[in-house]
Amino acid sequence: MTAVLSPASVQDIAELRQLYFDVYGHGYPVPLGSDPVVMRGLITGGCAHWLTARAPGGDLVGSAVVLTEPGNRIGKLVGLAVHPAHRGTGLASRLTGAVCDEAFGTGLLDSVYATVRLVTEGPQQVVVRNGFRPLGLLPNAVEVEGCETLALFARYADGVLERRVPVTSVPERLSALLSAASRGVRIDYARTRSAPCRAAAAAEAAPIELIAAPAFVRRRFLELFPTADDRFFPLHTPNAVVVATDGRFEAYADLDPVAGSCALVAVHPRPSAVAGALEALIASVTRAGADYVEALLPLADTDALEVFLASGFVPSAVYPAMRRLHERFHDYVVLSRTSRQIDFRTTAVSPLLQPYLGAYLSAWTTTYLPLHEVSR
Repeated sequence: MTAVLSPASVQDIAELRQLYFDVYGHGYPVPLGSDPVVMRGLITGGCAHWLTARAPGGDLVGSAVVLTEPGNRIGKLVGLAVHPAHRGTGLASRLTGAVCDEAFGTGLLDSVYATVRLVTEGPQQVVVRNGFRPLGLLPNAVEVEGCETLALFARYADGVLERRVPVTSVPERLSALLSAASRGVRIDYARTRSAPCRAAAAAEAAPIELIAAPAFVRRRFLELFPTADDRFFPLHTPNAVVVATDGRFEAYADLDPVAGSCALVAVHPRPSAVAGALEALIASVTRAGADYVEALLPLADTDALEVFLASGFVPSAVYPAMRRLHERFHDYVVLSRTSRQIDFRTTAVSPLLQPYLGAYLSAWTTTYLPLHEVSR
């Protein structure tokens, strides 16, 4: 019989926690499935679309959430879980479609993205059946059952991709990624020229400090980036800041030691200001428990892209039409770096993601293997 979908309520929290435990055990690294305070805030705070599924007998057997935040027109699909006894019934796909339809139905979102585990091809098929398009791979992005690679997918509101602002030139190391996106998202990057990377300007490496004081960091972050237009890394809140002791830059990070990951949310005064300091920054966040670091940069910001590429970051995913500015949409790219060995042998990469795997391997090879080794 068909499960009944309904909005989550505070009364569901205990059953939801049990569901996530049944599905993931102790390995689920997201408070949404384990922390009752966080769960209550999402259910009552007005910034989440949360649907549950109940079997005819009343048992809670499924859950899916689209997170949103004020000031950004991007949502994130998270927390998709179906009880093991109810898998294979199409419930995961039904929950995904229903919660995304509800979120887009508000008219407040331009896109919804999802980071999908690659333990099996099933989750990839679920999002693709519901209109999501593949955008790239995030190798070693999270610690769940060991160090896992995630895939990035996005679903767009009608007309969004048609209002992209074209990018005329990118560093040539991004060309394979854009070629993969042209096939996976079916957009045209043919007119985007690949330019050889300029020689990185030498920058004196000033000592740095990592400050992990979440309340202070958030206050300082909002002082430097007071409006939503000044900051852009949707659904990430910094809880740490890496500062150059000479005051040259402040790099704000969402540091998650449980997941083993770190997102560089913003750099003041500009992303390229970290030139010469990224090695020290990586070492600092690694000591704090993050083996994976990612940065989200405008595809048109060549200066920042070249700084990160020169410091061992690899193009991992592209997010076309990610940011709306004055009714036009701008493309962003995810660059990542991991300090752990990458192992794709147990990764279930579907045919839709194969071009991105090839693009990542090509960029990684160019970054980390000597030219004479590549030519062999």
